[in-house]
Amino acid sequence: MTSLIKNFVASESGAVTVDWVVLTAAMVGLGFATIMVMSNGVESLAGNIDNTLVNTAPTANPFAGNSAFNATRD
Repeated sequence: MTSLIKNFVASESGAVTVDWVVLTAAMVGLGFATIMVMSNGVESLAGNIDNTLVNTAPTANPFAGNSAFNATRD
């Protein structure tokens, strides 16, 4: 039994596959962490956009209250 364990530990076949699995798992984890950090801000921004669109009359000038837009336009 000990020779089987020693042979398994000394064998290098599949070592590259293990490295790629670990790296891929790290990248997936980083992606999930990024999504979790950004999701609250994106949801808040979407809510603000929704409120603005709901409270804007379709016939009104949507840029009337935006002084930055009017300053660059003149």
